[in-house]
Amino acid sequence: MSLRIYNTLSRELEDFSTIEPGHVRMYVCGITVYDLCHIGHARANVAFDLVLRWLRTSGLKVTFVRNITDIEDKIIRRAVENGESIRALTGRMIDEMYRDFDALGIERPTHDPRATDFVPQMLSIVKSLEDKGLAYQTESGDVNFAVRKFPGYGKLSGKSLDELHAGERVAVLDGKDDPLDFVLWKSSKPTEPDDARWDSAWGPGRPGWHIECSAMACATLGQTFDIHGGGADLQFPHHENEIAQSEGANGVPLARYWMHNGFVNIDNEKMSKSLGNFFTIREVLEKYDAETLRFFIVRAHYRSPLNYSDVHLDDARGALKRLYTALASVPPEPVAVDWSGAYASRFKSAMDTDFGTPEAVAVLFELAAEANRTRSGAASGLLKALGGVLGLLQGDPQAFLQAGAGLDEAQIQALIEARVAAKQARNFAEADRIRGELLAKGILLKDSASGTTWEAVV
Repeated sequence: MSLRIYNTLSRELEDFSTIEPGHVRMYVCGITVYDLCHIGHARANVAFDLVLRWLRTSGLKVTFVRNITDIEDKIIRRAVENGESIRALTGRMIDEMYRDFDALGIERPTHDPRATDFVPQMLSIVKSLEDKGLAYQTESGDVNFAVRKFPGYGKLSGKSLDELHAGERVAVLDGKDDPLDFVLWKSSKPTEPDDARWDSAWGPGRPGWHIECSAMACATLGQTFDIHGGGADLQFPHHENEIAQSEGANGVPLARYWMHNGFVNIDNEKMSKSLGNFFTIREVLEKYDAETLRFFIVRAHYRSPLNYSDVHLDDARGALKRLYTALASVPPEPVAVDWSGAYASRFKSAMDTDFGTPEAVAVLFELAAEANRTRSGAASGLLKALGGVLGLLQGDPQAFLQAGAGLDEAQIQALIEARVAAKQARNFAEADRIRGELLAKGILLKDSASGTTWEAVV
């Protein structure tokens, strides 16, 4: 096939091929469910939703696994603070996660395994690593991975052991043989709740974060699969450690292609709770509709930094309105996409080049211009069809444009009637003010002998 993907592991754009012909097995790191999802989660999950959609559009079967981390230090602390069980907290947050993701048009995965359902598989990996001399138990009861005993550690991050070691705080070893070693199994603490511990050969405890993904990925997709994805912040140490423990236990590569989406910046600063520039998806959707947020994410390449601000969301909203205006002005005809056609072939070329959504979106604007110029329902239909590949432009155009004006039909009609009354009272300044107010909100009035009509415009 013609698809090429940037592989973080090789740092090159590579031709994509599957282990099993016609079938892609893809794993993407999911959410740690202790709070509402934030804009970083939106960015990552829209990015891999686009990957999923294009793989399927390309005629491939996709088994897509996105895990749910439902046991972790933050979850335990939040459950204790709330006075609720871990399962009650995580169940509630999973429901909220899907509420946000569904709103953004993010398709559900084939499987969404929860870490707590795969503890036996995690223990099996830890035992295998211990048997091979790659894991050891400390005096505290924790079981750690011995990083220096695994050849090739650092190949994903591109750093040598000495470079990685230089960044560690050597004074804080926590019983480790080496500061780079990471925990596979955490010994339970007396203060932790009962639902945060499992029995094991090393005593009661719970899994480390990294081992969770290795167990879930291999259990659902096999020891080697096609694509492993996640945010750039997971490249090191999470994905590096996944490779070490999975390949250390199984002796085969974990994934053939590693994909990482870029960071989200807030007004040119990296989003961080500590900086106070942190936004949940729910907060953003109080100000902007979900399709505008999705379009804002889609029109940036998934590997590039994404700079979030109200100005950029407003710009995205205006750009999306231009596309919907074309669909409203020229009703789309149902079309089957001919990928050899001029517009569709450029769209395909863009998506086949590491999911190049900026160039693909540019084709949508070319089609909108073509539809407006020629009044072609076929062009408008192709605009809608290609937009659908990106999870866009499937709503009712007039409803979208009216919602964008911030006014419903009754409110618009009330303002029209107020303007008519002002003109009858010869208060032309007030009539002009109302016309201007409506135009500022994207509503154009048209006066005629039979009365006043309106249409939504950009």
